[in-house]
Amino acid sequence: MLGTILIFSKRTGTRVAAAVLSAGLVLGACGADAAAPPELTIVATTSIAGDLVSQVVGDDVTVEVLMPIGTDPHDFQPSSQQVAALRSADLVVAWGLDLEEGLEDVLASASEDGVRVLEISALVDPISFSGEDDDHAEEEHSLDPHTWMDPVRMADALRLIGVALSEVAPGEDWTERASQAADEMLEVHEEVESILAAIPHERRKLVTNHDSFGYLAARYDFEIVGVAIPGGATLAAPSSAQITELVEVIRETGVEVLFAETTSPAALLEAIAGEVEGVRVVELLEASLAPPGEPGDTLAGMLVVNAETIAKALGS
Repeated sequence: MLGTILIFSKRTGTRVAAAVLSAGLVLGACGADAAAPPELTIVATTSIAGDLVSQVVGDDVTVEVLMPIGTDPHDFQPSSQQVAALRSADLVVAWGLDLEEGLEDVLASASEDGVRVLEISALVDPISFSGEDDDHAEEEHSLDPHTWMDPVRMADALRLIGVALSEVAPGEDWTERASQAADEMLEVHEEVESILAAIPHERRKLVTNHDSFGYLAARYDFEIVGVAIPGGATLAAPSSAQITELVEVIRETGVEVLFAETTSPAALLEAIAGEVEGVRVVELLEASLAPPGEPGDTLAGMLVVNAETIAKALGS
């Protein structure tokens, strides 16, 4: 059988094709191969998850991505067509830990029906939203699902995808492919680390739209001094007292840049920035890749672009 793919990515950050179910599934035929690849259907919840899978499967297997580019996963609701795709997939790759709130029941139902559902974040040493590793964190704090912000954890995620693929399609070299992709992701970590090294220690303070950069902060020695939206989701609304407190924190710490996300409106951060002279808002990629052909249209590219943006904003 010939394989098809909707998302194709390499270490260079090049994207050949992309599609999402909500926009209408378009499949392209791949060239003939002497060894027929397995006939699998893989569903990924976000463009970032889809990119991870594509790093392992290459152009041999169909990868269907549910959420369009730029979608906030906290606020996504699937169509009936997408629910059917989930329930008939051979493998579903999601983040879990309450990130895809509108998909939780569907993912649980698919798993009960025998679909292999891989929820990555719980399996790559998650931290609490307090930013502390804690064996009992889940008893006191909710765990942070935004693990894709740490390329070292994503190297582990790639290996997990290789194992899951081996379970649903034994006999293929999935674990070897995944190991190679993991090595490339660790190279991305080294590149990001090198880029961020230019930021002085005293300027490594972050204020973000919501609590989604904890893994970046923990990996690269930043301090998150405040967030505009409380909690790890984007659907809450801060009180006037919380906004006043954040403005005071910004003044006291001398923060000059607030970081918004491409998947959420920046209006709240813009309003907060307007309360403190000399403070501006800079946008980062967070829960979605950039559109095809733009910088950051793969996870590797996204992490590097964000590092360059942060270094430019906070460098002396």
